[in-house]
Amino acid sequence: MRGGPSVLGIVLAGGEGKRLQPLTADRAKPAVTFGGTYRLVDFVLSNLVNGDVLRICVLTQYKSHSLDRHVSTTWRMSSLLGNYVTPVPAQQRLGPRWYLGSADAILQSLNLVHDEQPDYIAVFGADHVYRMDPRQMLKQHIENGAAVTVAGIRVPRAEASSFGVITPARDGTKVERFLEKPTDPPGLPGSPNQVYASMGNYLFTTKTLVDALQQDAEDESSAHDMGGSILPLLTERGMAQVYDFDGNHVPGETSRDHGYWRDVGTLDSYYEAHMDLISDHPVFNLDNRRWPIYTHSDGLPPAKFCAGGIAGESIVSPGCVIRGQVTRSVLSPGVTVEEGAVVQGSVLHDNVRIGRGAVVRGAVLDKNVDVPPGATIGVNPDRDEELYTVSKGGVIALGKGQTVPM
Repeated sequence: MRGGPSVLGIVLAGGEGKRLQPLTADRAKPAVTFGGTYRLVDFVLSNLVNGDVLRICVLTQYKSHSLDRHVSTTWRMSSLLGNYVTPVPAQQRLGPRWYLGSADAILQSLNLVHDEQPDYIAVFGADHVYRMDPRQMLKQHIENGAAVTVAGIRVPRAEASSFGVITPARDGTKVERFLEKPTDPPGLPGSPNQVYASMGNYLFTTKTLVDALQQDAEDESSAHDMGGSILPLLTERGMAQVYDFDGNHVPGETSRDHGYWRDVGTLDSYYEAHMDLISDHPVFNLDNRRWPIYTHSDGLPPAKFCAGGIAGESIVSPGCVIRGQVTRSVLSPGVTVEEGAVVQGSVLHDNVRIGRGAVVRGAVLDKNVDVPPGATIGVNPDRDEELYTVSKGGVIALGKGQTVPM
């Protein structure tokens, strides 16, 4: 922010993503493909960069090679202006140990803060799908003189056990309590069936964050987690405020996708988020050129439809060749669907090949999966359960390069 307050972005991208297996068997969760051509990390980085946060550190840990390579090759900022997006692996600066939690990850990376000496630090998660202008959150943070501001989104009270829940004080801004995945939280004033769920996005005044991290490090009983440790600590001191995500507006948004946010931490939520993309008036519109989501382009040729191949209500990426029938699906670059093959309600990652006469329904296929001619996925539930990963909601998932029997 030239001429304004200096903000350092720290993106937490070190989680294992166990609930998203098998897609995270070979990569970090933020590196998982989404929407055909993107990686999950592209959404938070695009929001920060579009919002003029131009110095960003991406903290990585588990299976980070794919993520490190994507960030390094895609997110190149102007070095002339001193801007950067850089992956930062676990460095063991405080001893021979990995990160103990998200708070410990930042503690072990405080050299980045000392080097930049920012006025404020934006600590954002790396695995959510949404659009957000962080400048509007920063404006409230500064105007209110907050020590920490946490972004909250209204969700049904019945879903509260999946999130950190923010209980606002009577003024609607100060955080009275911060509850980690509660089973029976109080509803919001005037909206008893809703709660504020934490989006995992925080803005700190720098001294507040550094002091809280150092105090947390001395507590041997702490989980050293941002949501589970740091936020409750600052809430108890009356230093935390909430920012209502519903008040955030980005250029080019529609009334339909305003306020959209998805935590894609499970196969079911990952699949459902893809289904949000494909209608004529999508719940989340990827085609917003006033607030673009940036990613790497491989320079592939346009998608080709031949031999009577058709696709309806689908996203078809460059390099795809469609000779069969595709409906309500998202296809990443290089996918081939041969003659007589049928793909319905599925998500196919890079270079998946669907053989002649094969049928794929309600499935997520990671990159390089080759479905032989005549094979079926999503047709025989008992067989699918034996051969593949099947989610609680019935989504069938195949890992990278997994073999598909005839």
